[in-house]
Amino acid sequence: MVRISGLASGMDIDSLVENLMKAERAPLDKLQQQKQKYEWQRDDYREISTMMFNLSNSIFDNILKQSTYTQKKVNISDSNLISVRNISSTSDFSGTIKVNSLATSSSVVGDSIGNSIDSSKKVSEIFTDVTGTQSIKVKAITAEGKLEEKEVTFDASKESLDDVIKKVNQQTGATMFFDSKTGQVSLTSKKTGTTNEVTNNMDFSLTGTLFEKLNVADNVTDKNKRTPGSNASFTYNGINTTRTSNIFQINGFEITLKEADSTKNVTFSSSTDVDAVVDKIVKFVDEYNKLVEKVNGKVTEKRYRDFPPLTSEQKKDMEDKEIELWEEKAKSGMLYNDTVLSSGLTEMRTNLYTPVSGLVGVNQLSQIGITTTKNYLDGGKLTIDEKKLREAIEKDPNAVYSLFTQDGETTGEKGLARRLRDSLKNTITNIEEKAGKSTSVNNTFTIGKLLDNVDKRIDSLQDRLYDIENRYYSQFSAMETAIQKANQQSAYLSQFFSS
Repeated sequence: MVRISGLASGMDIDSLVENLMKAERAPLDKLQQQKQKYEWQRDDYREISTMMFNLSNSIFDNILKQSTYTQKKVNISDSNLISVRNISSTSDFSGTIKVNSLATSSSVVGDSIGNSIDSSKKVSEIFTDVTGTQSIKVKAITAEGKLEEKEVTFDASKESLDDVIKKVNQQTGATMFFDSKTGQVSLTSKKTGTTNEVTNNMDFSLTGTLFEKLNVADNVTDKNKRTPGSNASFTYNGINTTRTSNIFQINGFEITLKEADSTKNVTFSSSTDVDAVVDKIVKFVDEYNKLVEKVNGKVTEKRYRDFPPLTSEQKKDMEDKEIELWEEKAKSGMLYNDTVLSSGLTEMRTNLYTPVSGLVGVNQLSQIGITTTKNYLDGGKLTIDEKKLREAIEKDPNAVYSLFTQDGETTGEKGLARRLRDSLKNTITNIEEKAGKSTSVNNTFTIGKLLDNVDKRIDSLQDRLYDIENRYYSQFSAMETAIQKANQQSAYLSQFFSS
């Protein structure tokens, strides 16, 4: 549509239409403000849902794992000879070890095949009588102390010696090496120790044409260049015993033999690492308190009804700081008195404060020094008597573990951490029904459906406003046309009378 803007009348038609449309746009502004409120409310819900999800994961990673409560400090009389760390022992441990000898790996070193060999060349180029598809076999000890044979196949006409070495290293229980300076090949078993399965004094067997060419096969290797593996030999609490590896477990803790000294007894003992356990529980309480503060703050936050969301027109006439202060009040109270959050918070508090049925001794938080703050305005935040918590952990870390993690069919039988995760899961589900999550489609949650409805109304109103604006311009265009004709007639009459 061609718009005539005041050429005949001299009026600013665009400004007139703009002012007329302001009144017409009032309902659209209200809809857009309502849409903004829904979006703020949705975002507030999702922020809390994310905090709940993160707390639930933190509980799983720290509070529910037995390893949190089995952390040990280990004292060793000579850490140069052995090291000890806890793996799964829930009780303290101690002992005496004398390291007689370390476990060693089997190895083979072949005679030189010449120091002019280029290992990057094809195998058939190095050994002209080794062609086509070939195979070699490596029998070596496993971590379980068994002999295991692995076969490696290769195409001698297409693959280099380096390629074959790489395959052996990847596919077998041995590490193969070629030294270009000496022209020698060596293979060493990846695992230490020996086994009762040894036949013909061979605990490390190499067979195949290529191994024969490399002077490491069983039938060509000089006996003096074959070193058998040996088991670690040690005396543990007066018992002489062996292991195929220098690293092994006894009663849930891991011992690493570092150096042999058959003249020296090494003593070790453990105690609960109270600091480590306390740190995990303190972290949990801090995260819980942050969630309580956030939720309690949102459900009690004042709503300022005189501060609706600003329209784009209103923002044009305001400074950035003014906009920031206005929107701070406009966003306030989006979740005021929200029943989903307040009931979720009540459920979490109840589940934490109720004793765990079925437990003898420690069955509630207050017994390990964790209680609610005295200020009711805190909304049920927890506070820790660290001295009492440390005493509980030192006395019986398993009792603290059971308090948080006991499983059961009913809520009352479940440990506090399991209950809390259930409460968080229920509340997150209720939040997602109202506000969805970042990947949700609008028509799958309540606020999303409201947003879709508002968008439809906005689109319909914008179409109507477009028509109204065009009508105003049509009316002013008609006026301009009439004035223009009147001016032409006036000019004609003036010309007629003047003549």
